[in-house]
Amino acid sequence: MELSVFYAPDLQLDAQSYTMNEDTSKYCIQVLRHENGDEVLLADGKGHKFSTVITDDNRKRCTVKISGVETLTPPAAALTIAIAFTKNASRIEWFLEKATEIGIQRIIPLISHRSEKEKIKADRLNSILVSAMLQSQQFYLPVLESPQAFARLVKADTSEQRFIAHCLPAQKQALGEIMEAGKDTIILIGPEGDFTPEEVQQALQAGYKPITLGDTRLRTETAGLVAVVLANAVARKDV
Repeated sequence: MELSVFYAPDLQLDAQSYTMNEDTSKYCIQVLRHENGDEVLLADGKGHKFSTVITDDNRKRCTVKISGVETLTPPAAALTIAIAFTKNASRIEWFLEKATEIGIQRIIPLISHRSEKEKIKADRLNSILVSAMLQSQQFYLPVLESPQAFARLVKADTSEQRFIAHCLPAQKQALGEIMEAGKDTIILIGPEGDFTPEEVQQALQAGYKPITLGDTRLRTETAGLVAVVLANAVARKDV
């Protein structure tokens, strides 16, 4: 039986015990019915896996004794998706949840010419990332960056591999055919109205390679998830 995993972002590596906050304690004790003597895992979101035993099953301040800590190996290369957030918040929240479950290291809300949304609710979105990390039994929390303007990002990002997915009639290659495993990668995903021709040209001049994610026209959040799936498939080939 898999052990429950709880988020402990402030847990120090040399700690011998830890007291969960009230929300986490309530979920652990009242919802999942854990009690004294139960083994649970803690994750700090930085790749550390703490083995613990509950010593005080108080539903407001559950305390555990730490019996060991393991540092998990991070992915060989980082995957970043820079995506234009949709006006419908639930759609982008779905993307964040599923992308985290599959495997992603960084998300950048992208502000392009046709973007529908420029402001984000960072606290809510980060809570979705945390929940997805724990649900999928992972220990590295994806980084949600502040929104960045398209022009600034394409000039500033230094990923080894840089791709732009767009729908304009131009020569493009499938991501799975052009992407190489083991290299930090960023993929730009545009808004519902797609990137403008000027934006595509700007990215190409900055060294981005044009890609296609399939034969059908995809919604923004679907395109983002397809990119995550394809990129992880490439990465697994190198394992």
